Amino acid sequence: MITPGLARNLAALGRLGEDTSTESVLRGLTTALADGVPGCSGGSAEHWHEHRVLVSGSHSELIMLVEGERALGEGPSTEARKTGARIAVGDVLTDTRWPRYAALATRSGVRSVLAVPIHIPPALLVVGLYSVRRGAFSPQGSHALADMLTEQVGVALANMWDFEEVRTDAAQLQEALAGRALIDQAKGIIMQTSGCTAEAAFEELRRISQHHQVKVADLARLLVEEHQRKNRR
Repeated sequence: MITPGLARNLAALGRLGEDTSTESVLRGLTTALADGVPGCSGGSAEHWHEHRVLVSGSHSELIMLVEGERALGEGPSTEARKTGARIAVGDVLTDTRWPRYAALATRSGVRSVLAVPIHIPPALLVVGLYSVRRGAFSPQGSHALADMLTEQVGVALANMWDFEEVRTDAAQLQEALAGRALIDQAKGIIMQTSGCTAEAAFEELRRISQHHQVKVADLARLLVEEHQRKNRR
């Protein structure tokens, strides 16, 4: 079940770019499964974090199937999420565990399913593989594939989360520096107007911000903008 193309595409999920996100990693994963796993007709991925779920699929019909399964509260992906075990359905027409799901899967053209839960703290990822043929996923191949998915997808998401954290920190630092520049400009305006010291100008900014329940940086921005409008007039 593991082809060179699949291994290459899964490894590529760990490469980061400016547009990398959880959504893009999940889309890449489901596409890699559909294209690279022999006998697999499509893939899905459910990213669970703090009772919120993000669903992706190689085909829109599979997204609808996953969401329909969640609404039913039964099926292989639901069982995999609850138990933490890999769940295989060799033939939805003869499997008796989830009759309502079987009817839903049949209408979607699905005949066999493999659901793989992957724990990537603090999230849980449930990967689904689907085939239009019965018995598409052998137990031996499923075990090796699940191990590879756990390793490669875990690395990709961990890298992405670290990247997002760095990107968020950089944005917050930039915002803080911009706010500091505005505060310095506002202090200069107050000092020029009243002839006070820099410390007294800042204390005046803080006093007004507390009185009106406005952040010092927001108050400084308003003061600078008003000063600029007066100068243009």
